[in-house]
Amino acid sequence: MTALRKMLLPFLAACALLLTSCSASIKDYAQTQPSLDIFTYFAGDTVAYGMVQDYSHKQTRRFTAKIHGDVVADTLTLHEDFVYDDGEKQTRVWRIRKLADGRYTGTAGDIIGTATGQSAGNAFNWKYVMDVKSGGSTYRLTFDDWIYQQDEQHLFNVTSLRKFGVEVARVTLFFEKK
Repeated sequence: MTALRKMLLPFLAACALLLTSCSASIKDYAQTQPSLDIFTYFAGDTVAYGMVQDYSHKQTRRFTAKIHGDVVADTLTLHEDFVYDDGEKQTRVWRIRKLADGRYTGTAGDIIGTATGQSAGNAFNWKYVMDVKSGGSTYRLTFDDWIYQQDEQHLFNVTSLRKFGVEVARVTLFFEKK
């Protein structure tokens, strides 16, 4: 079994590296319109509808979220209240700070360390690490959010959840400005 592990581990690492190196760059969206400003979009009330899919793309959960955003100077505070189809409720409060050149940092109570983001054109890419509970276990996952502005009222969000560089789940959301 040890010989198999020695052969398999480098192969899996190379596959993970290849898969992550082929991902889109925020620069790919620099010329797209409308131009997304997350502070403007999320100021006030927004509602989101979403689903979670496992590694095989089977839908495992659905949810709605009510979001209220407050902007003060260079900080956006987002209050997110989630309700899942099984009745579970979850709250997250983000504090997102705008930096230079379309870059952002953020924190929330259940996020490990600091989230980092970048915007260009109609896209916003947000990356962070979070412990996720599932089936009685907790998994530390890397989140890679891609948010796209459709028009002034609507955003789409596709999030890849990864463990050791391999996608284990996906979250898809649709935001509507109230």
